Amino acid sequence: MGEKFALLEEKLKEVWDLSVVMELLGWDQEVNMPAGAGEARGAHLATLSKIHHERLTSAEMGELLAAAQAEVKGQRSDGYAPSLVRVGQRKFDQATKLPTELVMELTRLRSLAQSAWVKARNEDDYGLFQPWLEKLVDLVQQEAGYLGYEEHPYDALLDQYEPEMTTAEVAKLFAELRKELVPLVHEIQARADVVDNRILFGHFPEEAQSALGRKISGAVGFDYSHGRLDSSVHPFATSFTSHDVRLTTRYNEDYFGASFFGIMHETGHGLYEQGFDAQFHRTPLADGASLGIHESQSRLWENMVGRSRHFWRYALPLAQEAYPDSLSGVEFEAFYRAINQVTPSMIRVEADEVTYNLHIMLRFEIEQGLLTGDINPADLPDYWNSRMESYLGIRPKTNREGVLQDIHWAIGLFGYFPTYALGNLMAAQLYDCFLADHPDFPQEMEKGEFSTLLQWMREHVHRHGATYTPQVLMQKVTGEGVKVAPFMRYLRQKYSDIYGL
Repeated sequence: MGEKFALLEEKLKEVWDLSVVMELLGWDQEVNMPAGAGEARGAHLATLSKIHHERLTSAEMGELLAAAQAEVKGQRSDGYAPSLVRVGQRKFDQATKLPTELVMELTRLRSLAQSAWVKARNEDDYGLFQPWLEKLVDLVQQEAGYLGYEEHPYDALLDQYEPEMTTAEVAKLFAELRKELVPLVHEIQARADVVDNRILFGHFPEEAQSALGRKISGAVGFDYSHGRLDSSVHPFATSFTSHDVRLTTRYNEDYFGASFFGIMHETGHGLYEQGFDAQFHRTPLADGASLGIHESQSRLWENMVGRSRHFWRYALPLAQEAYPDSLSGVEFEAFYRAINQVTPSMIRVEADEVTYNLHIMLRFEIEQGLLTGDINPADLPDYWNSRMESYLGIRPKTNREGVLQDIHWAIGLFGYFPTYALGNLMAAQLYDCFLADHPDFPQEMEKGEFSTLLQWMREHVHRHGATYTPQVLMQKVTGEGVKVAPFMRYLRQKYSDIYGL
């Protein structure tokens, strides 16, 4: 490889190392840090973000990118070197649009707002969080202005998580999805009495939940010699390399599903992170193609695997062994129906597959309104509650189960939420392609064998990291862009069986 590319590669690795240290401090803040340390942690992160931004946007970085681009010209576009230059150039171009002072202040505020959100959520007091949200909204409005956009300011933020996807394209997909989804919800609600989920409520000790979660996530392929599972206020997954991937969950000792499916969800993220090509280590290619692709992995393992009938032929005996007092006498079919009950719920992360995307559409609408100024943060709790009634027919009784339930806005992740629904659509397309290649996989699951699916995802999705844009990756693997039809076909087939539609 050329001399300039080698220098560029080393500089990008240094920048990546700085980002990893910031991620590590963020993980510590959510898992271990004392509640009173938020202000100091915000200062630490702001300093690191300044150094990171200055290194990434330096004149030397720009010159090396230009020189390396000339050196890799003519090479296969998806090769390591051209891909690293392309992704490095994109990060450089985005970062150079943002003033260092704005980056520092955003980083500092995210840390402080996160601590405020934890306190506000615990005390069910939106007033404790509102001032921080107002400051963050102001800063992300500035961020969108600096990044630039053609049609809608939301485009600038969405592009950071789902490259090349526009607000208009998301809105079109969501409109098509809503048109198909709402009638299915109504059909299921007309037969709501077919499914009863009371068997999922009982006594599920936290220690047993953690042990079962580790056993199942390890069985599907998560490597605990290069990963760990902890608890946090809001479940998440993060990684510092493919050899150090951290999952978190939260526990509810009165309900079976919360931590189990949370762990399955984060395991999907973790499997993706552990599957990047080793050559990408310490470079920006050791990242997901997009958050939508990332969510396709978490939603696939959580739902299409983790809520399937075949999976529970294997897993129910393990759950009964873990919770003999609560599950020992549960019949298989009753349990399978219970974990797939469809009913409007307050909490997004615990929502069923059918109504889940309505939660995302609500947040997509609110984020656009906050960004344009059509929604004032002071009015957000009432607006949230009224739109929950409109979308799901239920109204939160507390802000803890309403506007304060998710961490994303507290850490400045505006533009992120649509990727959850896009991930559902992508998951269905990818799973269809996998099953076409391996139609016997459902029967393999019953025996606790998951390697066929994991290896297929490793080959077709994981190993590529950020080599391809999400659109190119989906075309490469499935032969088409993001579609609604495969997901709706999956839902209708599964829930017609469960509810006798």
